[in-house]
Amino acid sequence: MPVASIIIPHLNGRHHLDDCFQSLRQQTFTDFEVILVDNGSSDGTQAYVREQFPEVRLLELGQNRGFTGACNAGWRAASGEFIILLNNDTEVAPDWLANVVDAFERHPEVGSIASKMLLFDKRDHLHTAGDFVRVDGIPGNRGVWQKDEGQFDREEYVFSACGGSAAYRQTMLAEIGFLDDDFFFSCEDVDMGWRVNLVGWRVLYVPTAVLYHKLKATGGDVTGSYYDGRNFLYLIWKNYPGSLLRRHWRLILRAQWRITQEALRHWRGEAARARLRGQAAGLLGIFKMWPKRRAIQVMRRIDDETLTARLTPVDDPSGGG
Repeated sequence: MPVASIIIPHLNGRHHLDDCFQSLRQQTFTDFEVILVDNGSSDGTQAYVREQFPEVRLLELGQNRGFTGACNAGWRAASGEFIILLNNDTEVAPDWLANVVDAFERHPEVGSIASKMLLFDKRDHLHTAGDFVRVDGIPGNRGVWQKDEGQFDREEYVFSACGGSAAYRQTMLAEIGFLDDDFFFSCEDVDMGWRVNLVGWRVLYVPTAVLYHKLKATGGDVTGSYYDGRNFLYLIWKNYPGSLLRRHWRLILRAQWRITQEALRHWRGEAARARLRGQAAGLLGIFKMWPKRRAIQVMRRIDDETLTARLTPVDDPSGGG
C-alpha cells in the first residue's frame, strides 16, 4: 500500500503529460502511486500513457464525468494514506511530495494541505498560496497574480486547498466524504474546505511544496464563468451556517449583486452572460443543496466565533495572507 495516491483528472490533454509525469518521476519521495483518470479522451492519451508511462495507472471512464466525477472515481480506486489531487497541466518540484507528506506527519490536526502554486510560464508569480472564503461567501486564491517575494513563505492555516494540487488525509475523508459531484467543475475544492473546517480539522499551507501551473490550459472562460456563478451560491446554500447567515446576509446579498452588476455591464461578452446564467442556476440550486446542508450542519463541531475567525474579512485585500 503506497503512502500517497496522486489522482490526475484528464480530458484531451496528452500534450501536458510529459511535463507532469516527468516531474513526478523525479520526486525525492517515491512511495506513491499515480492514477490518471481519463474522461473519454479522443487525442490518443490512452495508448500514449501505456507506452510512455507504464508506471501510471490508467483509469478509463469512457465519458466526461467532469473534474469531480474523475476525482471521485480515482479516490475509489486509490489505496494511499494521503489522497492528492493534481492537475494534468502542472509540473511539480522534486521535493514537492516529500514536503507534503512531511507536513502531514508533523501536524496531526491537519486534514488537508495546500501547496504553493506558481505560474508555469512566469515562475516568480503566484497562482495560489491556498484558498480563502470571505465573510460574504466569496472564495478566492490567496496571492493570485502577485509576484512571489516571500510574502507567502511561512506555513500557516488557510481555509482550503486549491483543487489543482490538494492533499487530503484518508482518515479524514472517511469521516467527511470526498468531492460533491453536483459541483462538476469549480469550487468543489472550497466545498471540501468548508467540510474540513466545520468538523474541526485544519487546512495547512506548505510553502515548500512547490508546483507550476499552466493557468487556463484546461477549462475556459465561458465554462468557468457559468460554474463560478452557480457554485458560489451552491457553497452558501450547502455550507454557510444559519446563525451566520442571519448575521451576514446583507454582506452576502451585496456581494452577489456586485457580481450581477459586473456581468450586466459586460453583457455583450459571452462569459458575462454565462455568469448570469450560472447565478440563476445557483438560485434554483437551493432545493438541491438544502438536504445536503442538513447532513453537513449535523456534523459541525466548531462554534460561530471559531468559524468566523477562519473566514476572511470582506475588506482584507490580501485574502487572509
